[in-house]
Amino acid sequence: MRTGIWLVGARGSVAVTSIVGALAVRASLADPVGCVTELPPLRHPALPALSELVFGGHDVSCVGLVKKAHALVAAGVLPAAVVAAVADELAAVEPDVRHAPDGTTQHDTITRIAADLVDFRERHGLTRVVVVNVSSTEAIPPDHPAFADAAALAAALHHEHVLPPSARYAYAAFTAGCSYVDFTPSTGARLPALDQLAARHGVPYAGSDGKTGETLLKSVLAPMFAMRNLQVRSWSGTNLLGGGDGATLARPEANAAKVASKQRVLRETLGYEPEGQTRIDYVPDIGDLKTAWDLITFSGFLGSRMRLEFTWHGCDSALAAPLVLDLARLTAAAHAQGLSGPLPELAFFFKDPIGQVPHGLAEQWRDLCEWVQGWDVPDGTDEQPGADAPTRGAEPGGAPS
Repeated sequence: MRTGIWLVGARGSVAVTSIVGALAVRASLADPVGCVTELPPLRHPALPALSELVFGGHDVSCVGLVKKAHALVAAGVLPAAVVAAVADELAAVEPDVRHAPDGTTQHDTITRIAADLVDFRERHGLTRVVVVNVSSTEAIPPDHPAFADAAALAAALHHEHVLPPSARYAYAAFTAGCSYVDFTPSTGARLPALDQLAARHGVPYAGSDGKTGETLLKSVLAPMFAMRNLQVRSWSGTNLLGGGDGATLARPEANAAKVASKQRVLRETLGYEPEGQTRIDYVPDIGDLKTAWDLITFSGFLGSRMRLEFTWHGCDSALAAPLVLDLARLTAAAHAQGLSGPLPELAFFFKDPIGQVPHGLAEQWRDLCEWVQGWDVPDGTDEQPGADAPTRGAEPGGAPS
């Protein structure tokens, strides 16, 4: 099941860390730490193996992949020995990372993107291709009547700049017969017209905004407060990050899109939105590392006031990269199972998941495991799905909570 991963933003930190990581695991230079598809409950013969993944992508940057990997070594993200060991294989990916097309109309741009996807699939003899958006966060676009109807959108693309880049890639992916994953809070496939297009072409899509740090903790802690019937009075957080993502989020319009994505879990899990806000500040000196500090105030029995504080220090690319590999493998397998349209079962991975889904991490994990364990086993294989599928309340390690 040779499977292509087409990365939008392929020369960025998350993309290069994903490629280096896959190459390192494939060469037995590293363990697949952080890849949940390697846990027993999610092992399934329908998943393409890490050794079967082929990488390509688009970017507006011209920085070479090996050069970017060395920059990530200098930033403390990647181990120097691993990058040195996979440098030749990483350089071999370079011809499949092309400059992002820019046509005279959006229709022309989308046609060129789709042509690159088809060419990539055919040249490498791939069974299918998953397009994964790991590019910079976009501003929320103004509403447009064409967003509601695929035919109206197709007409508008010939003479209007109607779609943001992430949605153009979703459109191109669907018309090329590829699935699509949005790891960012950008628009992506979250338009009725694009949902119609995905259904027409029989391809699945997933999103949005990978859950790697502060929101991951919120999805664990918020259900705890709800289940213990404690009243959360306020929840405020400050996020400090550098790197390209931090620079992008320094722009108010991109910052607003990201903050909206991060707040949804509290509203959906608690059933109300406590006081407080989430801030994202750009600190260039910390590079690809990020720090989140949250203060939670809550009331207990007889109105007693209490508080919880936590600090999260993480490496954004190292947290995101294994999830990118997981999502590509799961989405490709869902496509092979004949599924199309949104994949709400992948909510476990996202801050702002598509559809009406639970937002507590334990419930999301249970739903994900039950979904994968229900897949058909491909013909010609004796391998069976992992026998350790969790029951309700199971934790990601497979043991009951």
